[in-house]
Amino acid sequence: MFAAERRQLILEMVRANGAVSLRELARVVQTSEVTVRRDVRALEAEGLLDRRHGGAVLPGGFTRESGFPQKSHLATAEKTAIADLAAGLVEEGEAIVVGAGTTTQELARRLARVPGLTVVTNSLLVAQALAHANRVEVVMTGGTLRGSNYALVGSGAEQSLQGLRVSRAFLSGSGLTAERGLSTSNMLSASVDRALVQAAGEVVVLADHTKLGADTMFQTVPTDLITRLVTDEPAAHDDRAAAELQALADQGVQIAVAGAGGAQTPADPAPPGRANRRDMPLPGQRRTHGSGPQQLRGTASVLAEQGERARVADLRRR
Repeated sequence: MFAAERRQLILEMVRANGAVSLRELARVVQTSEVTVRRDVRALEAEGLLDRRHGGAVLPGGFTRESGFPQKSHLATAEKTAIADLAAGLVEEGEAIVVGAGTTTQELARRLARVPGLTVVTNSLLVAQALAHANRVEVVMTGGTLRGSNYALVGSGAEQSLQGLRVSRAFLSGSGLTAERGLSTSNMLSASVDRALVQAAGEVVVLADHTKLGADTMFQTVPTDLITRLVTDEPAAHDDRAAAELQALADQGVQIAVAGAGGAQTPADPAPPGRANRRDMPLPGQRRTHGSGPQQLRGTASVLAEQGERARVADLRRR
């Protein structure tokens, strides 16, 4: 494919979806992320799109919201890894709220196996994913159906959440920055998300790397109210995304990263006071002995490494 053809296809994808990751662009045009990055840079120079951390968005500073058909095909592998990791935070018998979105839909599919769980949601997609889970009770808000994301919004949804108290809220959105926190492109959706946050003891944001650094019109959760961010690992050369994660961590947000080796086991919740800590090393950082929890790569690999280190130490002593 010639450069002009690639760039035209990239432009069409961004116009259709609002925001597209470099990984997805590279997959569709069948080339490397390095080549796609050059194409995106050239299109930005022409004013046809804007670059964001790990992707491209429509020009103008604020990304617009994509519909469900477009969102469901974006960063699917990343959303799956994020959902696997986030599901490990939910305990048997817990009561939680789950907001609307394709990533939270993936989470709901995994929550169907948690016995005694109560899930409050305004999302038809989340409710559908849990509809046949015999051990999970689903409570839906009232409200008006918003067809673009299959969510219930409006005063009916907000009023049904008054007086509710649960342990955690799991939310997604259109953008996430350290400066403004989580945001979305629709005023009605933002209002319901804020009501979900008020009902929860802590807030867990599910956001893939394409959301990092993206800013949209309506703030839903300010950074100081976000307890934990569950995300995927940005590309190694994406220094801006790493800087955004670092800025979030510096403000007290726990960062749990689903890496290339599979979902990582999240650490225990932070004690009251929002201790400034991370669950996983941030991209570009190396954890030294005594600097915090060991990064987990699956039980089998960890045990194998520990056994090998013990064998080497024993040989040295001899």
